[in-house]
Amino acid sequence: MKNVVIVVDEKKCKEIEKFYSIYAKENKNEYILFFAKKEGLTVSIFDNKKGNQFKALFTGEYALIEAKKWDKNASEVKKEKKTINKSSWLCLDDQIGSDEVGTGDFVGPIVVCAAYVKQSDIPLLKQIGVDDSKRLKDEDILRVGKTLLENIDYSILRLENEKYNSLIDEGKNINEIKAIMHNKALLNMKNKHHVKNIFVDEFVNEEKYYDYLVKQDEILKGITFKTKGETYYPSVAAASIIARYIFLKTMDELKEKYGVEIPFGASKKVDAFVKNIYKIYGEKEAKKIVKKNFANYSEIFK
Repeated sequence: MKNVVIVVDEKKCKEIEKFYSIYAKENKNEYILFFAKKEGLTVSIFDNKKGNQFKALFTGEYALIEAKKWDKNASEVKKEKKTINKSSWLCLDDQIGSDEVGTGDFVGPIVVCAAYVKQSDIPLLKQIGVDDSKRLKDEDILRVGKTLLENIDYSILRLENEKYNSLIDEGKNINEIKAIMHNKALLNMKNKHHVKNIFVDEFVNEEKYYDYLVKQDEILKGITFKTKGETYYPSVAAASIIARYIFLKTMDELKEKYGVEIPFGASKKVDAFVKNIYKIYGEKEAKKIVKKNFANYSEIFK
């Protein structure tokens, strides 16, 4: 099965929808704006809350031929073999690692965690199933996270959206905010545990990361940045799970406060939830729990 993904602007998005309109089918996926199916081909256009660009996915025998009608540089997506797992951690010595959650959620805080993992902790981590938190179910996160909190040292920073929005108003962007939080959490651990191995799940390149920190009083250097760091380093994996654990607990607090399930992400369900909070509790309360740099914000608070 061939898969081809192209990025299109709003104008071309409408052209694609019109071109395949006679093959349009109903779809129940809230993230898909348009879905069409004909022999040897399906076309899906995905919703995009963060700008004017949309992803169009062509799947099937004729996927590449059709995609090239809209982007002459289109190419088939090759599936990568996943060869790394928790048994392939690159470093098992004493270490500190950090990760964050919540940056892709319209509702809920940003949580950054730095975790200290000793070599002697590795057997426990493997025993309880520490892995990339993005591959663990929420019930697993709550189980594993609780055990980690009881057995390893960590530093948690939780940034509520009211404060987050004030930082956005000051001109900071999401990566600058994350860099400042990671730096502080890592320093909290490094000042307690003098280890040489410091790892960060890379969300921006090293040069830019340190550019964001030039105004900070203390900056931790000697960091190893690694994309998908939670897959390669047990400290980052542990930090990822703890951060997710705290995030889930915070969302449970919001659920208890408002008496309704809190949807994650930035979907139409999330919009509906925020609109309902707006209707019941007013604009001021609704603005407290959301991130204003999301496109959802301007759509709801017009």
